[in-house]
Amino acid sequence: MDSNTIVSWPRMSENIEGFALSPNKSEEVHVLAVDDSLVDRKVIERLLKVLACKVTAVDSGLRALQLLGLLDEQKIPSETNGFAQGLKVDLIITDYCMPGMTGYELLKKIKESSTFKETPVVIMSSENVLPRIDRCLEEGAEDFIVKPVKLSDVKRLKDYMTTKEAKVEGQDREGILKRKLLDTSDVSSSSPPSISSSSSPSVIDSPIRRLKMTSTD
Repeated sequence: MDSNTIVSWPRMSENIEGFALSPNKSEEVHVLAVDDSLVDRKVIERLLKVLACKVTAVDSGLRALQLLGLLDEQKIPSETNGFAQGLKVDLIITDYCMPGMTGYELLKKIKESSTFKETPVVIMSSENVLPRIDRCLEEGAEDFIVKPVKLSDVKRLKDYMTTKEAKVEGQDREGILKRKLLDTSDVSSSSPPSISSSSSPSVIDSPIRRLKMTSTD
């Protein structure tokens, strides 16, 4: 073959017998990770990406609230306002001990929000303090993970997101069923009343029967 000959190869399809070669971005799970420790943020980010999650990592509760659009802009310097407002987040995992705002305070802010109150929140801490754990769970946290975070801990996070999606789907199905029942009851109430057998004349009360009985007498 001539060395100057240009060989063109056919473009490989993005799907081979039903197997996608590129990930579907629309189905990607987005996790917001909050930790003031750079090392811990990198560990969480790496573990979550093993599970094919999209990760946004921030270093404080204030940055997390800003990302979620729940923070007054005057409470944080304007040069840090580079986050997208109203971003969709499927799960939030935050450290407990952070300067400025603790993970518990961040949890309360999220649960007070009408937009993100149903978003699962997981708390992390290097200290296994039972009263702290109970307080976070009572406030609405899905789980409390003791550091160092392991892959088995992170795998549980997807279970919380799956449970939430199943709950929403169940509520949708329940609403559809209620609407169908209401529609059925409306149709039944609007249908003409059926003729009762008691309203029809009996055989003995018919004119022909009475005439025959009179003739016999």
